[in-house]
Amino acid sequence: MQKIKLKTGDEIPALGLGTSGLKGNECTEVVKQALELGYRHIDTADLYGNHRPIAKALNKSDIDREQIFITSKIRSEELEYKQLKKAADRLLDELDLDYFDLLLIHWPSPKIPIEESLKAMKELKEAGKTRNVGVSNFTIPLLKEALDTYPDLITVNQVEFHPTLHQKELLDFAFKNNVILTAYSPLAQGKVFKNSVLKDLGGKYDKTPAQLALRWLIEKNIVAIPKASSEAHLKNNLDVFDWDFPVEAAREMELLNQNNRLIDPGYPDFD
Repeated sequence: MQKIKLKTGDEIPALGLGTSGLKGNECTEVVKQALELGYRHIDTADLYGNHRPIAKALNKSDIDREQIFITSKIRSEELEYKQLKKAADRLLDELDLDYFDLLLIHWPSPKIPIEESLKAMKELKEAGKTRNVGVSNFTIPLLKEALDTYPDLITVNQVEFHPTLHQKELLDFAFKNNVILTAYSPLAQGKVFKNSVLKDLGGKYDKTPAQLALRWLIEKNIVAIPKASSEAHLKNNLDVFDWDFPVEAAREMELLNQNNRLIDPGYPDFD
């Protein structure tokens, strides 16, 4: 499993399992199977409502806790200082964990100053409750504000990113500020499978459109967290490291951007 170094010195697996939409026993079994197959990065959030099923899978695993990278997210309604710290404790309890590897602000809030939220996050890090702090769905202006407030705190910005939504300016800004992007919906909610260019490239190089899309992201030093629920898809998504990424495929995929945003941010300052 390839890893990407964060500014804290910690390493995050370049491929993780996204768990949005996974619930109950299905969630437990999928996470358990993913860990057995070699996944070491599990991404969840308070909004997903699946912390306890994930905890069951983690507790059933004989993999050392230090080897598994767990990301969760605080919902935007709980970004006030005291609420955020209380929410973090609740999330840790639900996941049956002593610490997060990465804790994110899930969505920015126009009502709560970012400085207030980040102060709480910084104190959670100092208390050992999270090893890394980050944000999600932050535009360049919002990310700049966060970095201006606490320059060394933000390690990750999790955003929608896939071949048809190539957020190059955001990626460049993050890179210059030593912030790693994590791509959610990296397969464009399944639309990569219908993309004619990716289908043709897949046929030419004996790779699936999903494998090409995920490898395209990882080549850009972006973490990818595709959701999968079947063993076949879990295995397929994991098989993206031990082959050379074709130069022609990379060139053609650079031309696929359509600013095709699939997740409505619902935030007035979102670019």
